[in-house]
Amino acid sequence: MTDKTSSQLWTGRFTEATDAFVEAFTASEHYDRRLYRQDIRGSQAHARMLNRVGVLSDADTRAIVEGLDAIAGEIERGEFPWSPALEDVHMNIEARLTERIGDAGKRLHTGRSRNDQIATDVRLWLRETVEEAVVLLRRFQAGLVDLAEREAETVMPGFTHLQVAQPITFGHHMLAWYEMLVRDEGRFTDCGNRANVMPLGSAALAGTTFPIDRAQTCAELGFDAPSRNSLDAVSDRDFAIEFLSAAATAMTHLSRMAEELILWTSPMFDFIDLPDRYCTGSSIMPQKKNPDVAELVRGKTARVHGALHAMLTLMKGQPLAYNRDNQEDKEPLFDAADALLDSLRAFADMVPKLAVKREHTREAARRGFATATDLADYLVRRGVAFRDAHEIVGRAVRQGVDTGRDLAQMSLEELQQFSEAIEADVFEVLTLEGSVAARDHVGGTAPAQVHAQVAAARERLARE
Repeated sequence: MTDKTSSQLWTGRFTEATDAFVEAFTASEHYDRRLYRQDIRGSQAHARMLNRVGVLSDADTRAIVEGLDAIAGEIERGEFPWSPALEDVHMNIEARLTERIGDAGKRLHTGRSRNDQIATDVRLWLRETVEEAVVLLRRFQAGLVDLAEREAETVMPGFTHLQVAQPITFGHHMLAWYEMLVRDEGRFTDCGNRANVMPLGSAALAGTTFPIDRAQTCAELGFDAPSRNSLDAVSDRDFAIEFLSAAATAMTHLSRMAEELILWTSPMFDFIDLPDRYCTGSSIMPQKKNPDVAELVRGKTARVHGALHAMLTLMKGQPLAYNRDNQEDKEPLFDAADALLDSLRAFADMVPKLAVKREHTREAARRGFATATDLADYLVRRGVAFRDAHEIVGRAVRQGVDTGRDLAQMSLEELQQFSEAIEADVFEVLTLEGSVAARDHVGGTAPAQVHAQVAAARERLARE
């Protein structure tokens, strides 16, 4: 008989060693080792359950639990002897455990499979990742709320088609970003709740003949319930797809924010200034201050979108139950999570510290005929049909373009050339401050509404 690779734990059926290239090609320990804490926690819970049902002795259980604690210490100190020949995080830890404690280590895998083991590990990891994402989202939300309150009175142009549309307040704009993040938080929370189902006990695909107590391991590991179907439990990656979908949506929001920050720091806009510590310079142009953090967040969004597409494609052709294809789920999942958490941390730190150039934002709003709609509304309140008012204001704007003046800079006599309904009080609605203050309803841009929404947001953040 040909010698087998002694370090591998599944070689009983084989008559020759694994090809060296295949060994490297199939190994995943170089990236799934980051699951070591979850793997050890799941193994300890499994061992204690086996002890309770009479499968493991007290001595073996104690040796396993203490041995796994020691292995965790080795990994954290960088002393653990990871081996590609052992394929993955599970077999590396189990082999090291057996090396440390002898035959007791070989009994740990009773009643389980790597299929339900990895599904459990990833769900445990995902639960922690979702919790971290929610903490960062809420910290970012709180920072935006503070910024919104600080800039509740600051006038800026609101845009459609990137053209000046109507005056808004900077605080109102920040609260729009806040609303995006609230929805993101809800998606992650919902995803985390649905992922919190325990596959452990499903074994390879059909369950196990041992008298396991899934309720015990479920309670110890903090899952809401054990999975109801073993086939589904070991092959399901919906929870990863949902997480990546939520991450892709959140990164889309961050990318939109990044695009506006990049525009606003440009001299063409010059609306804001970012702290120097979040920017970089140029190796050749000494005047440059580049918003690299925002640009990288915009760029990392592509990676997260790609991870979602990769996961969907990975799963679309798989029959039940587990297939080795699923080894490919972790790298895009880990990469997307890292990009998401880093981006959230960067923006939660940076955005609330930006400085608004209030005179510049006000002047930009004044230049774009931003109060044209206010003039149309004024005419409607004077009895002019809206479509006629739209035409009247359009002619007034055309004259403003020709003469280089805003509507508020025209004389009463000039404005009355376009409609006899215009009277001296028209200038009350043509000021930028009057325009934003007039939109004083729920969801409006008025400073009073911004302050009310800030108070509601603070109450929500304190309550939840």
